[in-house]
Amino acid sequence: MLKVEKIEVRYSNVPVIHDVSFHVNEGELISIVGANGSGKTTLLKTVAGTLHPAKGCIEFENEDVSRSSTVEIVRKGITYVPEERRIFGPLSVMENLKLGAYIVNDEEEIEKNLDYVYNLFPILKTRRKQLGETLSGGEQQMLAIGRGLMSSPKLLMLDEPSLGLMPKLVDEMLEAVAKLKGEGKTILLVEQNVREALVMADRGYVLQTGRTIYKGTGEKLLETDIVKKAFLGL
Repeated sequence: MLKVEKIEVRYSNVPVIHDVSFHVNEGELISIVGANGSGKTTLLKTVAGTLHPAKGCIEFENEDVSRSSTVEIVRKGITYVPEERRIFGPLSVMENLKLGAYIVNDEEEIEKNLDYVYNLFPILKTRRKQLGETLSGGEQQMLAIGRGLMSSPKLLMLDEPSLGLMPKLVDEMLEAVAKLKGEGKTILLVEQNVREALVMADRGYVLQTGRTIYKGTGEKLLETDIVKKAFLGL
């Protein structure tokens, strides 16, 4: 579904992603892990069209999207849920969710997607009339993911969905991601909880200073020395 081939990404003409390649097949959950500053978020932003590669190519469903705008990327079926959540605080939960469906013209599909989000995160249905800014951090993260699902994405990209959450909510959030995977959603995941991210992944990639240093199944990566030492404290 997604093929990223030898891309280089720059900030102010300084390369921060170097010759990175990876792919995502339909129905897979792919985890990208690495230390802070390794380029994980930059990689997702580049796929989302917020940034564009200086070199290399990004293909989605066999179409070159390397220079596509973010609006075009969303319409093609890729949704990015950013690390900062970026919900609309002054708007209600329901309004936030419906904004996520701005490319969907079918009211029946919108209602179906609303039901799906409410089944995944029942608390959002209870809070549907509340303003986004009054929600807890965990509820805001649920809202951000729910809003991302409202466009019926073919590929869902999640950037640190458990960041800043208390341990109980971290478990709930990762369980929700695992449930999405179990239902056949195609997911590209960046997650600070490396063990959990790789356990649920079909495959994973380890980034270091903007370069891919390891790739393989989640199980295989958990056995590598660098993952054990750098992320698992073993």
